Amino acid sequence: MNVPWRLPFLLGGPAAEDFHISSAGDDLSAEQWLLQNGELLRQKQEEWLSAGIGGLCAPTAFSHVFLPDHREASQEQVRLLNTGLLEISKAAAQRFGVPVGARIGSSELFVPPYGQADFDDIFNGYRDQVRVLEQSGADFVLIENQTSMADMRAAVLASRTSDFPVFVTLTVDESGKTLTGGSLLPAVITLQAMGVEAIGLGGSMTPLEMLPLLKEVMPHASVPLCAIPSANDLTPDAFALQAMALLHAGVPFLGIGGDQTAEHWRKLNQCAQKPFTFESDYEDADNYAAATENEAFFLGSDITLSEPIECSIALEEDLIDLDDEQVSAALIELNTLDDVMLLSQFASFSRLPLAVHTDNRNILEAALRYVQGRLIVDSNCQIELELIERTASKYGAIVY
Repeated sequence: MNVPWRLPFLLGGPAAEDFHISSAGDDLSAEQWLLQNGELLRQKQEEWLSAGIGGLCAPTAFSHVFLPDHREASQEQVRLLNTGLLEISKAAAQRFGVPVGARIGSSELFVPPYGQADFDDIFNGYRDQVRVLEQSGADFVLIENQTSMADMRAAVLASRTSDFPVFVTLTVDESGKTLTGGSLLPAVITLQAMGVEAIGLGGSMTPLEMLPLLKEVMPHASVPLCAIPSANDLTPDAFALQAMALLHAGVPFLGIGGDQTAEHWRKLNQCAQKPFTFESDYEDADNYAAATENEAFFLGSDITLSEPIECSIALEEDLIDLDDEQVSAALIELNTLDDVMLLSQFASFSRLPLAVHTDNRNILEAALRYVQGRLIVDSNCQIELELIERTASKYGAIVY
């Protein structure tokens, strides 16, 4: 685990939307307004740092090309926002000696079949922000409140071009589902294989609302879990008491979102200083699994692949029909990039893990990039095993 700081690690800080900006007018985002009012931000950050934040997050969530109102920022605006907000945050944290990271919020774009966005465009937007954050000296990034597998994977791939620790949180509804029908378990299976340092939940849930969802995936997590629960209407004492349940369950990365105050951080910090042990043993996790956007599949040592399935207009029906066969994975034959894009649209219909077969390395990389989830790669092909393993490692895929 590439995290050099003491656990439990309390990460967070004021987000741009926490500030009253009604006077900003329609032409400024919350981050742009906050950069113009940097002294207000610094004062609030120092107040919360004094209360016990262990890792300060600069309020850069929407300081990327994807503005909340779906306008696009220029690369120069991205540079100025991230550099400026991170600089203010580092100045505030200097006398406290804590690491300073940055928030990366959702692009709010969706790839097919959930929308018409291009995965590479999303990746490039995140990469522009990550490069500025790396050049500006960020110590870690929090990819927060993600709502789709594609968005998470694009942000993680972009962040993996740098060396800092990466934490990821999803936002789910009361049933535990994202906007695209995904859930925490497939995300855990996919992203831990891609090398994130921690993954968990964010959004509007309280600590006790998050607890059962996190405990459910804990046996399958090979990396620590994180939680950024909302304070909502909880008093500082009530929030800290609930948060301790997360810590005792084995969630060592914790923050606060929604209606938080310095007193919430003070109470949480006081509780986190008390001696306790984590119940989770990440090294023994049952994590040999594949995943699609919507499901996780736990695999035995012997995977039974289906007969090769051609990519055609009948792909959706072919994937559904496999439910009735005695196989443990659907083997998809990929010969062209069009095949890859077709599979990326219909992958979520599969009720079996997806294995891909191709004799072309470029098509293999495209499949692992554009088909969401954790795939199986059929190594019985015309690509050298070393190249297969190198490509699969980048995307966290399983070589079989």
